[in-house]
Amino acid sequence: MVLTTYKWNLRRYHQAIDAGIFDDDRPIELLDGELIVMPPEREAHAYHNSEMGDYLRDRLGRRAKIRESHPITLADDSEPCPDLAICQPLGQTYRDRHPSPDNIYWIVEFSNATLEKDLHQKKELYGRSGILEYWVVDLKNRQLHRFIDLEDSEYTTEQILTEGTVSPLAFPDLKIEVGRFLR
Repeated sequence: MVLTTYKWNLRRYHQAIDAGIFDDDRPIELLDGELIVMPPEREAHAYHNSEMGDYLRDRLGRRAKIRESHPITLADDSEPCPDLAICQPLGQTYRDRHPSPDNIYWIVEFSNATLEKDLHQKKELYGRSGILEYWVVDLKNRQLHRFIDLEDSEYTTEQILTEGTVSPLAFPDLKIEVGRFLR
């Protein structure tokens, strides 16, 4: 017997959502044409996501929109839900569409159970999509992985930070305390 997998595109994925096909209790995201069931969010993950969203809102003010666990549209076959997407503040534009790579300053993922996926599959997806900066917060090892310097759709620099401050590429005047992400 030959197994055939079905690859989703955004149009069909959105049609399925509109038709109510997916169980609302099981969050999913579309990555490279595959439906991925997202693991349940434990307390530490939820805490960091919420607290760091608030911290970035305080630091950035009206310069950016912080979206927590909401979809972004990357290509015809990917609509992930990153933990934090720091985007252009386009107001009601996001009522009609999700942010696209041109609207995204950087992305943050908090990882407990999903570290391998975040450091590999999502890093490659975000790089191919042209996201200029990507952070993975490893909650177990208390490390911030920062991916920058996009070249030929791949990040050429990975910094592993455990202390100090970091300035996002989009906001070089902003100093973000690394320790706030690792507590």
